[in-house]
Amino acid sequence: MTDGDTNLPTIERKLGLQIWGIENMKMVPVPEKAYGTFFEGDCYVVLHTKRTSRGSTVDLHYWIGKDSSQDEQGAAAMYVTQLDNALRGSPVQHREVQGHESETFQSYFRNGIIYKKGGVASGFKHVETNMYNIKRLLHVKGKKHVSATEVALSWDSFNKGDVFLLDLGKVLIQWNGPNCSIAEKSRGLALARSIRDSERGGRAQIGIIDNEKDSPDLMQIMKMVLGERRGELRDAIPDAKADELQKANVRLYHVYEKDNDLVVQEIATRPLTQDLLQHEDCYILDQGGFKIYVWRGKASSLEEKKAAFTRAVGFIQAKGYPSSTNVEVINDGSESAMFKQLFQRWTEKDETQGLGKVYTTGKIAKVEQVKFDTTQLHARPELAAEQRMVDDASGEIEVWRIEDLQMQPVNPKTYGQFYGGDCYLVLYTYLRSGRPHYVLYMWQGRHASVDEITACALNAVELDKKYGDEAVQVRVTMGKEPTHFLAIFKGKLIIYEGGTSRAQKSMPEPAIRLFQVRGTDEMNTKATEVPARASSLNSNDVFLLTTSQVCYLWCGKGCSGDEREMAKMVADIVSKQDKHTILEGQEPAEFWEALGGKAPYASEKRFQEQVTHYQPRLFECSNQTGRFIMTEVVGFCQEDLDEDDVMLLDTWEEIFLWIGKASNTYERNEAIASAKEYLKTHPAGRDLATPIILVKQGYEPLNFTGWFNAWDPYKWSDGKSYEDMKNSLGDVSALSEIKVDLNNISLNKRTLSMTNLGGSSMASASPDYKSHFNHSNSNSYSNSSSSLVHNGDGFYSREVLMNKTVDELPEGVDPTKKEYYLSDADFHDIFGKSKDEFYQMPKWKQQNEKKQCGLF
Repeated sequence: MTDGDTNLPTIERKLGLQIWGIENMKMVPVPEKAYGTFFEGDCYVVLHTKRTSRGSTVDLHYWIGKDSSQDEQGAAAMYVTQLDNALRGSPVQHREVQGHESETFQSYFRNGIIYKKGGVASGFKHVETNMYNIKRLLHVKGKKHVSATEVALSWDSFNKGDVFLLDLGKVLIQWNGPNCSIAEKSRGLALARSIRDSERGGRAQIGIIDNEKDSPDLMQIMKMVLGERRGELRDAIPDAKADELQKANVRLYHVYEKDNDLVVQEIATRPLTQDLLQHEDCYILDQGGFKIYVWRGKASSLEEKKAAFTRAVGFIQAKGYPSSTNVEVINDGSESAMFKQLFQRWTEKDETQGLGKVYTTGKIAKVEQVKFDTTQLHARPELAAEQRMVDDASGEIEVWRIEDLQMQPVNPKTYGQFYGGDCYLVLYTYLRSGRPHYVLYMWQGRHASVDEITACALNAVELDKKYGDEAVQVRVTMGKEPTHFLAIFKGKLIIYEGGTSRAQKSMPEPAIRLFQVRGTDEMNTKATEVPARASSLNSNDVFLLTTSQVCYLWCGKGCSGDEREMAKMVADIVSKQDKHTILEGQEPAEFWEALGGKAPYASEKRFQEQVTHYQPRLFECSNQTGRFIMTEVVGFCQEDLDEDDVMLLDTWEEIFLWIGKASNTYERNEAIASAKEYLKTHPAGRDLATPIILVKQGYEPLNFTGWFNAWDPYKWSDGKSYEDMKNSLGDVSALSEIKVDLNNISLNKRTLSMTNLGGSSMASASPDYKSHFNHSNSNSYSNSSSSLVHNGDGFYSREVLMNKTVDELPEGVDPTKKEYYLSDADFHDIFGKSKDEFYQMPKWKQQNEKKQCGLF
């Protein structure tokens, strides 16, 4: 897409994220591997396109770094205006200031945003340099929306309440302040893992300091880099967030020209009604100084539209608000959900009743029919759930299952069937401009082991190498399959809750199974196994109930003919028995018997489809500061329900309060008061009699879980806690040797020596290796032979190691890993394989081979 009257580069119309930096007043594409990293001296333009039930939504942001120049800021604003014109007014435009970004902007970067010092002078090319040649300190803030700011390498940068990440290239040390919450530690660890996996190709090690006394070795490295700490750490710095009372103070201003002067006149306060907005004019909606909206009427003048951002910034200055105040510019007919929910009632021009999907016939819908260009697509874990179509899904598929940590081809007849106890690799090949392109999906079952998930990633790297490192790698967690993933299986995607597709199954398959089928065509259909009981049903969907004698197609009252047709296709795959179609309310007794008897189930129409403007919204609640603070989770899923939080789900007709098991007593006791406060202060003037429903973690009712797609009923019994995440990094005791290349630091399990370039010892540490240093894969020691700290060339002859007792071994040799001290040639001669191949085998196989070779 280009515009003849502008300096815009060619813009691809595709789903997902596109980012440009402003360099020499021009828009320059940012490499996708650098998405989420922003230089403080620069400005950026961010375009995000998302599929919705009404077509698609487009958000256009310009981001202002705290050290950026006025010229760059002006250029970014100008480009956003030009892009808006080129996209014919369909995008919602946002002005984002570093550290004060909108929830929408932050939602694109699930693992967090990293702010880097410098700007164009230091260049976007930073990401292409040696990824291990790094020494920086990141200050990580936030529980729901995480940002990491590069700060001075000094103890003065630390405080007791936040997470800090010392990034040394091959090693990341996460230092958790003594007053940190579990959620902050978890988000910090997610960011550390994201840096390790996205920037370092999974080859960095992560160390964690939860308590300085328990991690003397890691603290020694910290002191080597930062010097000795003098004096007390600073106290925690509270987050500056707007309270709900402030957000509720909405005021609408009419903006118009009068006698060559610009007039801004207040016309209404809450509750606002839609009829206040006249198509001929522009308006400013001030949400208590928390956020400024500019609404541009369809019939307003071109000059008025062009001046939108300028007027908003002028309004901010006139009101004395901080220059960081978030601004959203919206066009008549393309309003954001955030804007609409500030009004008592919002009706769409082409709103229809009923449950069928409605697509507008305007310009936005046409974008969906374009084949998306995939050359820029680079999957990142935090974007894996985004709906990205790389092509029309007509390419070739190959599927492998991870078995004994190796790739085993899957029978093509069963393509599309995924089991929660397995991990799979799916290679999708398609032609573009006459040459093949590859997308490699790593599908991780909810019940797969840590070893299998790790092996899946390692095999993906090898498979990627086989195709010249050209594949787009997409990590897909069970239940979060992207649209393209659904489309390539042509309506035959079936997700089994547990079990395995291996020939030797450890557990018999259940005799009775229930599947929820959602989708209207081959491009968007998925069948998900749900608990085989009546309470799992939902009137909006089609369900398949399979027994040893029959397969029932249960059609809810709200399902469409298209949905029924897709369910019939799935039914032929999940069951070879006779198919019986039954309508809701006309079920035979045998149907309820198979489900263990009748029970209540969700039968209301999905409310967001009755009132088109209102999307359910999820918030994290806190009133510990004495003020009621809520942080919205945009694009929420079940994973966003944190065990140590109280969460509020607003579905308009009711308010749910979800109480996490580990939430503090104060928040639990105040939960109802918080919900009442939320209703009372809602900008749209909500009905104070709206039901408030308290929901306990693990005991969620149907009318709560129905708002989450593919709700996992087992999550709370085996969901990953912070400790689980930490432990999943690997077993510390399985690590025999670690070296930190910090120009002058070497780490050994038995000794921690820090030697300067001249070779003299600078420090030593206790022989106990108690730190949380962990390999990203506890079974793999690849690329580590250079990291050994041994005598001479670092290896010992086989005679010194084979059939020796602990006392007979050379000093410093780990008796549980004798084989690792062999040279590569000796190792291959004895075991008949390389070290890499050996350490990718299951541990029991390793032990057996070591016993046979006298190295156990």
